[in-house]
This record gives sequence, C-alpha cells and structure tokens, in this order.
Amino acid sequence: MTDAFFRAGAGAVVLDASGRILVLKRKGVADQAWQLPQGGINAGETPIDALYRELMEEAGLTRDDVEVIESTEEWWVYELPVSYRNAKVGWGQAQRWFLCRLRTSHEAVRPDQIEVTDADWVDAGELVGRATAFRQPTYRRLIERFRLTTPSGP
Repeated sequence: MTDAFFRAGAGAVVLDASGRILVLKRKGVADQAWQLPQGGINAGETPIDALYRELMEEAGLTRDDVEVIESTEEWWVYELPVSYRNAKVGWGQAQRWFLCRLRTSHEAVRPDQIEVTDADWVDAGELVGRATAFRQPTYRRLIERFRLTTPSGP
C-alpha cells in the first residue's frame, strides 16, 4: 500500500444497568479477539450517525435501544499492525468515542454473524484482557476517560 492514511471512525462503550460493557467477538480472527462496537465513518456521515449505523450493523441495536451519555471531544488515533493494514482501513484509525447506556434488555443485542459472531458483557477490569494487543492502550484510555469502574457485588 503506497498511501498512508488513517480511516475516520466511531466507537461505542455501551453500558448495561449494572455498569458492564458490551464487547463483540470478531468473526474470523484467530485469537478470539473481542472488541467494542466500532467502525468507519462513511462519506457524508457524522460521527454520531456512524455510531448508530455501526451499532445497528454489528449488534442490532437501534437509536431507541441506547442513550448517548457523553463523547470524546478529540479524535483518538492508533496505528494498526502492518499485517492488518489494507486499502480499506489504511494504517489505522482516527476515532471519536461515545459512552452509551443500554435502554433495553441484553436480548436486543443480536450479532450480525458477518463481522461479529457473539456478544458478551464484561466489567472494566475484563475489557482490556479480552482485546487484541493493539487495541489495549485505547481501551485503557477509555476506562480512564469515561471513569469506568468494576461494579461491586455479585
């Protein structure tokens, strides 16, 4: 690939009523990688529109299913490992992140079976450990930025 670019994207930290975080299992990834819902911003789309589209595409969640609580003001940039780079994603992503609250039941989450094969709910302490190495710094930063904590109790 001769052009170096970073794809614009939007990502979601979706919390349930207990403060657990929605993670999605990527299809066809050897290391059983789990990630937060996220994806690229299409031409003419705003970051918030991309957020809602990605939540629908990957997890079957509608605008009515989630409430946006806050977002990052700045774009967070990360580089992909060379083996993950391609003409679609470039060298990495520049993302806006949104903290969301699930307004419905867990049953509303329906992985698309195209990009995502499964969904789970984890606490902040588990989030980083479920992610691939190149996503871990961003997820640590999200935990700090959105003040995510491990829920107490059973």
